[in-house]
Amino acid sequence: MALSGIVRAARGRWARPLSCAVPPVGTGDRGHRGHTGVRVYTGHTGDRGHTGVRGHTGHTGDRGHTGVRGHTGGPGHTGVRAVPGVPGAPGVRGHTGAPVDTGHTGVPSAPGVPGHTGAPGVPGHTDVPGVPSAPGAPGDTIFALSSAPGRCGVAVIRASGPGSQGALRSLAGPPGLPPPRLLALRSIRDPRTAETLDRGLVVWFPGPHSFTGEDCAELHVHGGPAVISGVLGALGRLPGLRPAEPGEFSLRAFRRGKLDLTAAEGLRDLIGAETEAQRRQALRQLRGELGALYGTWSRALTQALAHIEALIDFSEDDGLGEAVLPRALGAVRALEREIRAHLRDGRRGERLRAGVRAVIAGPPNAGKSSLLNLLCRRPAAIVSPVAGTTRDVLEVPLDIGGFPLLLSDTAGLRDPRDPLEREGVTRARDRLCQADLVLAVLDVTSVSPTPGSLGAALAALQPPPDTPCVLVLNKADLLGGQGVSPSATCAQGHPVTLLSCKTGQGLEALLELLGQQLAQLCGNPLLGSPSLTQTRHSRHLEACATALSRFGDIIGDTGDISGDLAVAAEQLRVARRELGRITGSVGADDILDVIFRDFCVGK
Repeated sequence: MALSGIVRAARGRWARPLSCAVPPVGTGDRGHRGHTGVRVYTGHTGDRGHTGVRGHTGHTGDRGHTGVRGHTGGPGHTGVRAVPGVPGAPGVRGHTGAPVDTGHTGVPSAPGVPGHTGAPGVPGHTDVPGVPSAPGAPGDTIFALSSAPGRCGVAVIRASGPGSQGALRSLAGPPGLPPPRLLALRSIRDPRTAETLDRGLVVWFPGPHSFTGEDCAELHVHGGPAVISGVLGALGRLPGLRPAEPGEFSLRAFRRGKLDLTAAEGLRDLIGAETEAQRRQALRQLRGELGALYGTWSRALTQALAHIEALIDFSEDDGLGEAVLPRALGAVRALEREIRAHLRDGRRGERLRAGVRAVIAGPPNAGKSSLLNLLCRRPAAIVSPVAGTTRDVLEVPLDIGGFPLLLSDTAGLRDPRDPLEREGVTRARDRLCQADLVLAVLDVTSVSPTPGSLGAALAALQPPPDTPCVLVLNKADLLGGQGVSPSATCAQGHPVTLLSCKTGQGLEALLELLGQQLAQLCGNPLLGSPSLTQTRHSRHLEACATALSRFGDIIGDTGDISGDLAVAAEQLRVARRELGRITGSVGADDILDVIFRDFCVGK
């Protein structure tokens, strides 16, 4: 039989049954209808029909494996287009182009699963680009009241995250988003009911040019509780939005590189600042001055470590150790001295941040509670002529000359006469041991105004050694114009001042003296390098200085290379890691919660 006859017989035997063998399927199972595409075998119209084998490229996976469109065949086999084949079931897009078995479109499944792409480079099997996989779930969009709670003139509600743009459109549109970083007056409506909640200002901060580095929106509304509750409720009903956790806005800013940990701590301190000195110190830290100092030290350590690593790798080079090692050792020694000097700040930054702990101490009925009331200008403590009235510790925060002072009134120091008074004296002694400053109050009528007598009276109170004291000689109104000079000093060299809590005589001199003492204890926050403000800073700097000292011990003062350079280099790595933990550049995850949990919710 002639070849053409064989082909015709084959066409009569195969092509027709194949085209009819696939019965119609339910409209829901679109994929199975695609088997009509197998009819590419009808392409056996002569020798050219063998090109129809390309139809097998259609097995690119179900359409649910979205990416089917690619099997259009190689450009060299376009001649097969002469055999378009019988149109398949609706929806089979592949047969309009090359005669490929695109019919296996399958039942649409979850989007995003990449198609079975053909092997790249095989002739005719062009790679299927496929549909990109579904993106990960977008980050949460958070919202919170950023201004102080309670009634106020204007309340600020902030949102941050990928959904903040949609939230702003939902509550404050139309006419759409305002220009970035420009306030716009809008009616704020509940998207669910279209009810107007308020009329206020809105502002849009597209990321990354925002506080958090994300898209941010702010609503400035009237500060009534009903308005605030209505706007927060409307935001909470929008999909993808949730209330923020305390400090979460600042945490997001840290994670996106807008703040390092020292700047975040400065922001927290600035929000909590109550005095001018606290504000100045916090603002310096927020501007990044403390982080910049630690960054300079970290870069110096990196350079020294690079020199040591070079010496390890190229130790066989003649003269390299003589040129590199002394330079690295000198840099490390200088850095250690600088860090230890930074640590010897007398806790000035910490005192300024938390407040100087001052304790009023003295014998019963000397006027301690009266002094507390005089300084805080209100009757904070009970005053009575009966000795032993004060039993517990009463603490009052004060602002003296721009410096924070935590002033504590304590029980009179004497041999206790009953268990209740004994407990009060014990608490007074404990608080005295924690004091940064002692205000020793004495009855001027019961003590001789000589330096020796004043020194003995102060020693009887047993203040902590090396703790500054101020002797306050109270009841000056009973002297009748005679007594010690305000400039007198007792035997230990502590300053003395006269005061009458009853008339207020000598109050200005006492406040001036306290301001001088606080300035010495806290320092000037605007002068010199930034102060240590956190205990954790001191802990990491101590560890850093210890590692630098060990490096020097390994290398030796002579700068020879007899020691183990690998061990010495590891000490530099330890020192650099400790510095990095202060700013959060390394190993910060374990302390983030500790730092940010003290923020308010809207910050």
